[in-house]
Amino acid sequence: MKKFSNGKIVKVSGPLVIAEGMRDADMFDVVRVSDLGLIGEIIEMHGDRASIQVYEETAGLGPGEPVLSTGAPLSVELAPGLVGEIFDGIQRPLERIRDIAGNNIPRGIQADVLDRSRQWDFVPTVQPGDEIAAGDILGTVQETPLIEHRVMVPHGVRGTVTEVLPGARTIVEPVVRIRTPEGESSDLAMLQRWPVRRGRPYAEKITPRGPMITGQRAIDTFFPIARGGTAAIPGPFGSGKTVIQHQLAKWSDVDLVVYIGCGERGNEMTDVLMEFPELKDPKSGESLMKRTVLIANTSDMPVAAREASIYTGITIAEYFRDMGYNVAIMADSTSRWAEALREMSGRLEEMPGEEGYPAYLGSRLAQFYERAGHVRCVATEHREGTLTAIGAVSPPGGDLSDPVAQATLRIVKVFWGLDSSLAYKRHFPAINWLTSYSLYADRVDDWMDANVSPEWHVLHAEAIRLLQEEAELEEIVKLVGLDSLSPLDQFKLEAARSLREDYLQQDSFDDVDTYASLDKKLGMLQLVMEYYRQGILALERGVAVRTLIALPVRDLVARLKFVPEERFQAAAKDIRDAYLEQFRSEQQGVK
Repeated sequence: MKKFSNGKIVKVSGPLVIAEGMRDADMFDVVRVSDLGLIGEIIEMHGDRASIQVYEETAGLGPGEPVLSTGAPLSVELAPGLVGEIFDGIQRPLERIRDIAGNNIPRGIQADVLDRSRQWDFVPTVQPGDEIAAGDILGTVQETPLIEHRVMVPHGVRGTVTEVLPGARTIVEPVVRIRTPEGESSDLAMLQRWPVRRGRPYAEKITPRGPMITGQRAIDTFFPIARGGTAAIPGPFGSGKTVIQHQLAKWSDVDLVVYIGCGERGNEMTDVLMEFPELKDPKSGESLMKRTVLIANTSDMPVAAREASIYTGITIAEYFRDMGYNVAIMADSTSRWAEALREMSGRLEEMPGEEGYPAYLGSRLAQFYERAGHVRCVATEHREGTLTAIGAVSPPGGDLSDPVAQATLRIVKVFWGLDSSLAYKRHFPAINWLTSYSLYADRVDDWMDANVSPEWHVLHAEAIRLLQEEAELEEIVKLVGLDSLSPLDQFKLEAARSLREDYLQQDSFDDVDTYASLDKKLGMLQLVMEYYRQGILALERGVAVRTLIALPVRDLVARLKFVPEERFQAAAKDIRDAYLEQFRSEQQGVK
């Protein structure tokens, strides 16, 4: 058994505490600082001196106060009871702490992460005599109406089942007894612990296949993300990063969402807490909180805990991926996490890199995003799960040359670049279609062609080409004016405007427009592009461009996004009929 180290403080510098007498401690050990028992983590060792990152306010600490190493790394508790909870950056249960101590978190407070007294109905899937190994499912617990918690064999454990204990059990009571290969008897409970800085093992990483459907037209059509992929949302203040992440957390077709509020304003986290219980999952009709884990480490909380919150969140997400679920993690924002790294690096007197960020910024970001992926889980039976990582980036002034933005773009495969000029025009989501990209687009187009419509990739390519032509024509208009363009080019501008305003613009706060199914997206895009195609044919037959712009059916297309799903197909058919009638009428008038 590891010997605990007792040391004493020799220096306090904000969240950094230096203690001596810590020779027996190890890197990344959790320590308790001072008589208050503040939680910290060793991040640097020099002889018997340890540099400790303290995750609570250090005001009032002084030299000579005791420091006790727990002899274990910073770990999270994994068991039934995680879903629907809200934790801080080091997995302290905020609601339970509020019940104990009120609205303000007192320093050094300790509370069980998960309720030890609550009983769960354990339904075993193994029986005496079964051989089990790491990752195998011992049984299930219906944690929420949306999540069946699959209790797994901890890593490093194998043996033969000798007894199964079904029924109402707490997370610390044994549910299965096994005999190890050494002949020893061992009890397995539902509760596991895992060090947050170490990725959970998997059998194989698989190339992402299908898309993560978000319900957001601009994303799913032009810049899709695959399940198990990585994406970044950089943008200046006020461009809608947080709203987009809220939308993705609400409507993405994943089994579970881990949402990390890392260093952002408290009111944004409040919005999540107020909205999610009221919103219904589109597939089941249950509250979205029934499939969400929230980690709140807002800007008024200790800065050092931001660094831990990212790892806490992705470790919980990996745990549910190991059960075979599709999981998404939203980090808002990695810039605030990087600022915490910069502050600690400065206090450690490390050689600064660009803009004062530590030289290891890129490798730390990579360690986070590389834990995402589509994997074959460690288990005797074949089981696959996905973890999709989406991080907001908040570069000062929206400058993408910022080191955090640049390091992130070198890692992720989807870039949703938010544009302040689009936001000022009230075009939301303000994703710039000329600068954004997705390296999964070709693979997702193949999936869409097979599962939605063979026409999908054609529509996608035609629409993005029209938007690119619009950008080129707008440069000409700025120089010589609209009237100098040919009727065909004038019509392209109008068709592109329809594509932008009638299709890409999406109101996150409208009950109907906030989410669009694949069928609705396909139908809307077909109608917008049909207007473009029919208009070009009409121009060739002599119809005036002003006539095409003024067609009454245009108003119907503009309002189509607000038509509920159950009435959409009928409304789309009416518009197609109106298209045929009005285009035919105009062309006959020319003849």
